[in-house]
Amino acid sequence: MTDDTPGPLDGLTVVEAGSMISGPTVGRLLADFGATVIKVEHPEHGDHIRNFGTQKDGIGMWHKYLSRNKQSVTLDVSSERGQTVFVDLVSEADVLIENFRPGTLERWNLGWDALSEENPGLVMLRMSGYGQTGPYSEKPGFGTLAEAMSGFAYVNGFEDRPPLLPPTGLADNIAALYATFSVMFALYHRDVNGGTGQYIDVSLIEPIFNLIGPFPLTYDQTGEIARRSGNRSTSSAPRNVYRTGDDRWVALSASAQPIAMRVFDAIGRPDLKDDPRFADNERRLENVEELDAIIQDWMADHTREEVLDAFEEHDATIAPVYNVADIMEDEHYRARDAVVRVDDDDLGEAAVQNTIPKFSETPGRVDHLGSDLGEHNEDVFGEYLGYDDDVLAELESEGVIR
Repeated sequence: MTDDTPGPLDGLTVVEAGSMISGPTVGRLLADFGATVIKVEHPEHGDHIRNFGTQKDGIGMWHKYLSRNKQSVTLDVSSERGQTVFVDLVSEADVLIENFRPGTLERWNLGWDALSEENPGLVMLRMSGYGQTGPYSEKPGFGTLAEAMSGFAYVNGFEDRPPLLPPTGLADNIAALYATFSVMFALYHRDVNGGTGQYIDVSLIEPIFNLIGPFPLTYDQTGEIARRSGNRSTSSAPRNVYRTGDDRWVALSASAQPIAMRVFDAIGRPDLKDDPRFADNERRLENVEELDAIIQDWMADHTREEVLDAFEEHDATIAPVYNVADIMEDEHYRARDAVVRVDDDDLGEAAVQNTIPKFSETPGRVDHLGSDLGEHNEDVFGEYLGYDDDVLAELESEGVIR
């Protein structure tokens, strides 16, 4: 395979009219595997992701990461002229990604009915906080709110402490994964099964709600409400994070009986196999405080390297708790090219996560990081849509593009 091997989505054209994390993540995933993704941004301020999070010399890391492999154009979609240009753009596309508040595109005469009339094969992905229907649909929705309302925050954290929100856009990213495969489902229906285009309604709350497991079923059948259990599991023991003697951390899980027995060997306590308190998973859960104390005491007398070596010797499951610096130095991450270095006009050589999953014949790749605002106006509006120089100058003078 060479760097110019077409990706599996080569030839697919996507218009991304999204902002922040959820919609642009879908665009990034499709662009990573060869789709032409045209990112539509407001002429004055662009996507707010450009100014979100950590900056270096005024350059946002989130923007460079999420906007990679995309073409950036500017367009004031709220203006009448901008709406005409937007229809021209979408008419040539396979997929439209949008995550405006429900009803916004309809106010601009750019709803599903209008766009599908112009492009019957269009797959329109609509992402929002609460979905396109329901009593909350028109409320502003963000990932944090979805993490709270999905039940995730309630079960995350320690029992004697408040519910715990994740430190990054978890709900946005989970919704983006669901949305990405839903787009591919719709394209399969259109292109393989002879179907038509369609719109897809993805909220932020339902994907993460689906990912938390059988909590609704458990509640319906038993009345049990899942609770916070910290780093422990309510289903198996031992399972926790432990501090080693050199003030580092490891995580272990023994969800199967043979693994638990190997843990006892690894910590030099084969006698615990015959201890009735720890004979099976049910009794280990009942006596988890004592079990964790025994394991922690042993961990405290050993360095992390010694702990990992002992567990590896006995084929017991354990892993170091990494920070990002640890990840960048890890031999396994390096062997799998999990991080790739890319030349960038603003940052120089920069490291980002590589494309995943890995394909044997049509791998994805990172060609470039996020572009300057409107960098591809001429390419898209001029070459792709065929607007001549006079039209482009007129659009720019009207503030529709810049």
